[in-house]
Order: sequence, then structure tokens, then C-alpha cells
Amino acid sequence: MKCIFTKTVSAVVGLLLAIPGTAAVQAVATTTMVADLVRSVGGSEVAVRGLMEPGVDPHLYRPTRQDVTALQRADVIFYNGLHLEGRMTDVLEMMAKRGRAVVAVAERVPEDKLLSPEEFEGVPDPHVWFDPLLWAATVSAVVEGLAAADPDNRETYVARGEAVVTQLQELDSWVRQRVEVLSPAKRVLITSHDAYNYFGRAYGFRVIGVQGISTVSEAGLADMARIVEFIKNEDVKAVFFESSVSDKLVRRISEDSGAAVGGELFSDAMGVPGKIETFEGESYDVGTYLGMVKHNVNQIVAGLR
Repeated sequence: MKCIFTKTVSAVVGLLLAIPGTAAVQAVATTTMVADLVRSVGGSEVAVRGLMEPGVDPHLYRPTRQDVTALQRADVIFYNGLHLEGRMTDVLEMMAKRGRAVVAVAERVPEDKLLSPEEFEGVPDPHVWFDPLLWAATVSAVVEGLAAADPDNRETYVARGEAVVTQLQELDSWVRQRVEVLSPAKRVLITSHDAYNYFGRAYGFRVIGVQGISTVSEAGLADMARIVEFIKNEDVKAVFFESSVSDKLVRRISEDSGAAVGGELFSDAMGVPGKIETFEGESYDVGTYLGMVKHNVNQIVAGLR
């Protein structure tokens, strides 16, 4: 099976390498978060094609024919890395080895800042975007990738990258101020899968995922029973489901434990672009990284408070 899979990957990569890119800067990004980052740095100088739509689970995603066409035409390809894109990772890594401009942005995060809990079996947790300061470390990878594809606009990308880093630092300060209304004892975040560990470390939350780091795995009855018992013992007020994962298990845990369903969080994908949400007088687009983070934090604070 491994031999067949390797030959399949090689064939796909060979097809992708056969057609040269166009003269204009064409960037392809895998997840919605990565696409948003590339758009923020690239501005009007870069056309960005995002492969994954809102609500799509990158752990399980399979590229379509349209995706293959976009990859064929791209001058530079950006992806999260750290095995987030599961089934696409081998193709992207082989493209990079064969000379295509392929950038794994999350791998710019210093290794000593990555989390690798024992249950992840030696694989780093790829959900680094839930700590805005760690996400800021990925900006330089985008700047360098775009500048290599379009040297004439290098200074423009550098300036935009600096502005994005500043915005992420301000977002981190906003989150810290927002969660201050919750006492440390109330900072318990129970969600569909183990995506929020970086958020928990950054802002003092104990995080429990019903599923593991990847949505490929499923929670057993014993796991769910332990979570229900924990919720009752700790008097956890709410549990949360995610936009890219089925809400069935979380709703079952809510019923069994008596905790409220605190609402939907964005985890492996952002919201629909252009959908404006207003919370306590502040409006934001949940189809942007900034809006995604603010939506999540507001949902968590409201649910647990």
C-alpha cells in the first residue's frame, strides 16, 4: 500500500510541475487562516486562491481538480504545515523538494514554543494560530515567500508584514483584557477536538478536547464518561462545538452533564467572509482571522461567565 501511495503522490506532483506558472503573482493557500494571512501581507499585488472553504476540516481534506489547477498555476504555495493538512502534506513536501516555491508557515514558529503532548504521539500540535503571538512568527515566512516571487515589491511586503505583526500584538492584548472577567477556576474550555492548547497556554485555560488533535480519531464511551464526570465535579458551565467538526458528541455531553452548549467556535477554519458580527458594541468580520479570534473569545467568555 505504501508503495502504491508513493507512486500516486509522485504522479500528482509530476503533473503539478509540468505546467509553468503565469507571469503575475499567483498565490495558493490551503486553510482559511493561511489564506487570510497571505492576503493581509500581499494586498492588491497578490491574487490569493484559498483551497479550503469555511467549515472545512483540513485534517481530512482531499484536493479537487480545481485545486490541482490552482497549484499548477501558482507562483508560490503557502500551507500551515506541522501535519495539519494530513492527506495533502506528502504532495506539498514533494513539490518543495522538486523546486517549487512551497512554504509551511507554521514551521517558522520556534521549536521550543511548539506543544507536543504525549497523546499526540510525537507530532507537534499544529493549531498555532490560536496564540496570536505565535501566529505573528509565521508572518516572516509569508513576507519572504512573496518577496521571492515578486522581488520588485519586497519593501511593500515587508512594510505590510510589520503592520500585521503589530495588529496581532494588539489582538493578544485585547484577548488578555477580555478573559480577565473570568476567574482562573472558571477557565475550563471543553470543545469538540484538541485544537485550543495554544490558546489555553497563552491565556490560562485548562483545555479538554472530546476528540484528539486530529478529527480522524473518535472519542470512546469511556472518554465521554470521564468528561461528563469532570464537568459535574468542576461545575463547568458550558461546553462548545466547532464549525468544522460534528456537534453530536458535544451535545450528548451537554445532555449527560447538565452543562449548557456555549455556542459554536471556529477552530480549523474561519467563518464566512463578509459575515459581520456585533458583540457589546464591537463589530468584526468572522471571515477574517481577527474576527474569528474575537468571536471565539466572546463566545467562551459569555458561556463560562
